[in-house]
Amino acid sequence: MMEWLRVPIWGNEMWRVLLLFAGVLGGLIGGRLARHYLAKSGEYLCEHGRRMRGAIFQALARAALPAVWVWAASQGFRGVVLPPQFDAWVQSGLDVLSVLAIGYIFYSLVDVVDAWLQGWAVRTESKMDDMLVPMVRKSLRITLVILVLAQVAQTLSDKPLTSIVAGLGVGSLAVALAARETIANFFGSLVILADKPFELGHLIQVGDTIGTVENVGFRSSRLRTLKGHLVSIPNGELATKTIENISLRPHLRRLTNLTITYDTPPAKVQEALDIVRDILKDHEGLNPEFPPRVLFTEFNDASLNLLMIYWYHPADWWAYLAFNERVNLEILRRFNEAGIEFAFPTQTLYLAGDPNRPLGLSASAGPEPT
Repeated sequence: MMEWLRVPIWGNEMWRVLLLFAGVLGGLIGGRLARHYLAKSGEYLCEHGRRMRGAIFQALARAALPAVWVWAASQGFRGVVLPPQFDAWVQSGLDVLSVLAIGYIFYSLVDVVDAWLQGWAVRTESKMDDMLVPMVRKSLRITLVILVLAQVAQTLSDKPLTSIVAGLGVGSLAVALAARETIANFFGSLVILADKPFELGHLIQVGDTIGTVENVGFRSSRLRTLKGHLVSIPNGELATKTIENISLRPHLRRLTNLTITYDTPPAKVQEALDIVRDILKDHEGLNPEFPPRVLFTEFNDASLNLLMIYWYHPADWWAYLAFNERVNLEILRRFNEAGIEFAFPTQTLYLAGDPNRPLGLSASAGPEPT
């Protein structure tokens, strides 16, 4: 009854061919089942507070299908007799797939390290750790990709890994010359991490760009501007520019000039100074180390200048604007009550025929005759 299993097909007995198909098909089915079981187990562990174990199961779930399929297909091909010219190609292909499958397992397990680092970063007060975590994740994955590619090259070339690494060292010189900007940006990111001029979420100004730091990568940093645009600045450029960290300012300063008319008598000028000083006395957001300053400073071309300076603590922009509005309204109200007029640019024209303002010409004495 089992004689049909020995029927030759494609140079192999039927049972060998069926074993190959069973390995390929069984690998797909087994891989899907393993992925489903590992994913569900990971979700269960995460829901019950075992986040690290859950992350391990979820990472293995992503790599389960290719790993199981490659292993099962390799077992199926072991029983098949192939022509010598094809056997080496098939064996090399299976070896490469095995390296890629194993590499993908470790590539997925990087998420476990990432989850641990994120948990550590949450427990620290500094947000610089939040920038470091994605960079560590990318570094590990880039390293794994390089190692896997080197192992694949060794498998295909049958050369020792040291020879391949030496060849990569020679080739890396040409790559370095062609990618100088990329290398500069990479070292720029290291300078930013070491110097810590800002953290994620800080509002900074770089040149003419003002925005909130959303991401710091190996090549560039991303800022979300006040208009909502996302701007990428190369880290090499960022490390050499002046960075103004707006979020770390302890206060907001207002410096403004109040101009009153030239016909204001000295008593009214003094009254104007007293009014503004009274408004700013013990004002909202006052830091005793930064008292307000109100001074009569300049004789402008068309006005008398009163300089007003005060500092608002803490540096809450919207609260600062609301306080400025209240100060402005109070100054306007009390100046109007006191009859103190604000100056504005004016120009007076005198007509030659105006009887109310007659024009006279005076002759200056010339030089005495000799």
